[in-house]
Parts: sequence; structure tokens; C-alpha cells
Amino acid sequence: MSRALASGRPAAPRWRDPVPGFGLSLGLALTWLGLIVLLPLAALVVRSIDLGLEGWLELLRDERVQAALWLSFSSALLAAAIATVIGSLIAWVLVRYRFPGRRFFDAVVDLPFALPTAVAGIALTALYSGTGWIGQFLEPQGLVIAQRPAGIVLALVFIGLPFAVRTLQPVLEAATREMEEVAATLGATRWTILWRVVLPPLRPAIATGFGLAFARGLGEYGSVIFIAGNIPFVSEIAPLLIVIRLEEFDYAGATGIATLMLGMSFLALLFLGLLQRRGAHER
Repeated sequence: MSRALASGRPAAPRWRDPVPGFGLSLGLALTWLGLIVLLPLAALVVRSIDLGLEGWLELLRDERVQAALWLSFSSALLAAAIATVIGSLIAWVLVRYRFPGRRFFDAVVDLPFALPTAVAGIALTALYSGTGWIGQFLEPQGLVIAQRPAGIVLALVFIGLPFAVRTLQPVLEAATREMEEVAATLGATRWTILWRVVLPPLRPAIATGFGLAFARGLGEYGSVIFIAGNIPFVSEIAPLLIVIRLEEFDYAGATGIATLMLGMSFLALLFLGLLQRRGAHER
């Protein structure tokens, strides 16, 4: 007999998890994760074995492949950094200030999510090409955007900006201003308040936005090919080179480049995750 019955009081109803039991939930989650994510990636890796040792060495020595991979990763990294800085400022303004049209600009942030990437590429090309609305004034000054790496970075900033804003915005909305007011009362400068009070709790969200923007930009294709010009060794990205190899019926070569991107992307995201976790522990 339980203590509740012994004391004459009815036993409290046992709380039930709304999600099915641990075993069933875990099994379903891992099954779907395996079918949707792990199985295609495993098939990609297995398919790349057809290259053989000589094929892999030839692929790794290919200067065009090296240039395309370097351009893709460096552009995605730079664009993620720019999007993080701009996105943090935008999130701060949308949360901390009230001004006419605020809801409109808040909705505009999500446009790159809904807009087809090809449409974004065409729009950016119409603006920044040599005959575009903005490019026609920049190119005579020596600032060439279209058909250059700068155009790739611009396109990646465009599609990565929403990640930086939306990951930081909820954290800012949940944060209180009491610590800032206390620091100001104690005589702290604005820079000290920003660096010592405001930024520390925001760093995990900023790092997450940076990682998402980097991952999104790394595999971007549609918005880049229109403004990049796709010039080998100048503005040719790795996803485009994969498509070119497929059109040449070089399936093994395309799979090899895709596998290289997969491995390098995993290592980059793993490194960013370790940095984020280390920063959380230091706090």
C-alpha cells in the first residue's frame, strides 16, 4: 500500500509526457534522421569511392577545383561575418526602438527566406552589373561588383542576413535592461556597458547566426551564378563546378567535389560548434 493510501489521501495523477515513450520517440527520430540526412550523405561518400586513389589525387591537384573550393569557403566566411555584424545591428534596432514602419521592415527581413534564389540573383545583377542602376556609377570609380568575388559575397550576405537577425532577435526581446541601467548608474561608459554587459549573453546567439549564415552560403547556387559571371579561377564557385562536371557526364568527378565540400563543411561547422560551446563554458 502506498503512502498516499496509507494516509487516506488520494494519489496524485501521474503526469504523462505528451510525446510517446522514450524508446518510440528515439526510434522514430533516428529513423527519419537516417533516411532523410544520413543515408543520402552516406550514398554520396560511397559513390565517391569509384574515383579510386589516382582519381582522388588528380582531383585534389586540379587547380580549377582548388580555386572553386577556396572561393566558395572564403566568400561564405566573409559574407557570414558581414551578415552577422549587420544583422546584429538590425536586430538591435528592431527590438530596442519604436519608429514608423517598424513592422514593415521587420517583415522585409524574412524576404530572402521566401524569395526564390534565382530571382534574388537576377535582382542583384540588375542593380550591380555594369549597366545596372548602381553598378553604372560604381564601375567608372573602379568598384566592379558583378562578375567578381565581390558579387558573390554580396549575394551570400543577402541570403544569410535573415539567419543573423532571427537568431539574435528573440534573445534581445527576452533580455531585460536592468543590468545596463545598473552599470550606467555605477558610472560605466557606453562602450563598457556594450562589451561587458550586453554582449556576453548574446554571444551564443550571434555565433549561431554566424554558423547558419556560413552553412547557408556555402552551398548557395541560384543567387550566385547570375551575378558571379562564372569565370574559372575568378568567380566560379564549387557548386557550379559540380553542375559543370555533371553536364560533362563526369559523375565520379562531380561526386568527388561534392564529397570534398561535405567533409570541409562538416569540419568547419564542427569547429564553429566547439568555439560556441567553449564560449558558453567560459561565461
